[in-house]
Amino acid sequence: RLSRSGLVGRSAPMIMVYKLIAQAARSDATLLITGESGTGKELVARAIHDFSPRAKRPFVSVNCSGLTDTLLESELFGYIRGAFTGAATDRAGLFEAADGGTLFLDELASTSPAFQVSLLRVMQSGEVRRVGATQTRRVNVRVIGASNTSLRQLANEEKFRADLYYRLSVLSIEIPPLRARAGDVDLLTAYYLEKFREPGGPAPFLTQAARRALEAHHYPGNVRELENALRRAVTLASGGLITAECLPPEIAGPAANGEGSGPAPLSQDLLSDRPGMEELQRRYLQLVLEETGCN
Repeated sequence: RLSRSGLVGRSAPMIMVYKLIAQAARSDATLLITGESGTGKELVARAIHDFSPRAKRPFVSVNCSGLTDTLLESELFGYIRGAFTGAATDRAGLFEAADGGTLFLDELASTSPAFQVSLLRVMQSGEVRRVGATQTRRVNVRVIGASNTSLRQLANEEKFRADLYYRLSVLSIEIPPLRARAGDVDLLTAYYLEKFREPGGPAPFLTQAARRALEAHHYPGNVRELENALRRAVTLASGGLITAECLPPEIAGPAANGEGSGPAPLSQDLLSDRPGMEELQRRYLQLVLEETGCN
């Protein structure tokens, strides 16, 4: 059921993530999600929201690294008319917009100590004060924070407020990198090929060389890197056939130049699982296309 939130995988580390999502969804406690960039932290946060009692209320996502302190405070807490130059009208912040729902704060490690104090105050009191205002407003928001670096380590080094870290990490989920998810590359590949398939067009199909290149790559950019690579591959594919040349050079490697992309032995590649005649024909045609460079 989690696949409707975009989470795909059956590896042991991902099964543990699914269990933690189910547990977190039953709770209303603050939550900290950690993991490398591109692992899907926002997808996990959205899945928790979708399976929680707050599901019918808003899910609001904010990338804290993309805003200065001043903009971040005005975006989150709102402001009143005349609070600063350009504030022509009163405006509610994202805490108010997420009232009754979930507020996801990504890249918290990039925020300043001054902003962290303001955030901690709101989380502790459940009240938000718009920039320039004197009155506070009560909000009922579940906060989910995320970071691609260890907030615990930053707190120990006094580069992040320890009290805010402990407030955020009542519950915590660490998302594994794609390289630690054995077998999930194939599942994700099938998922994204179907997602990027042109309406009415042929089903995208990977040559053996392309599939081997995808399986062998280290994925420093994690799932996001795989997604972007397959989007490119589907765009460049001819007749739906994705060769190693359709993949980014850092993934295709030698396979794009024909090195190591020769067909597997006939008995292994075509007959080992005793396919039916239609499947055997499909595999044979694929083998010929690879040998001829899809000419």
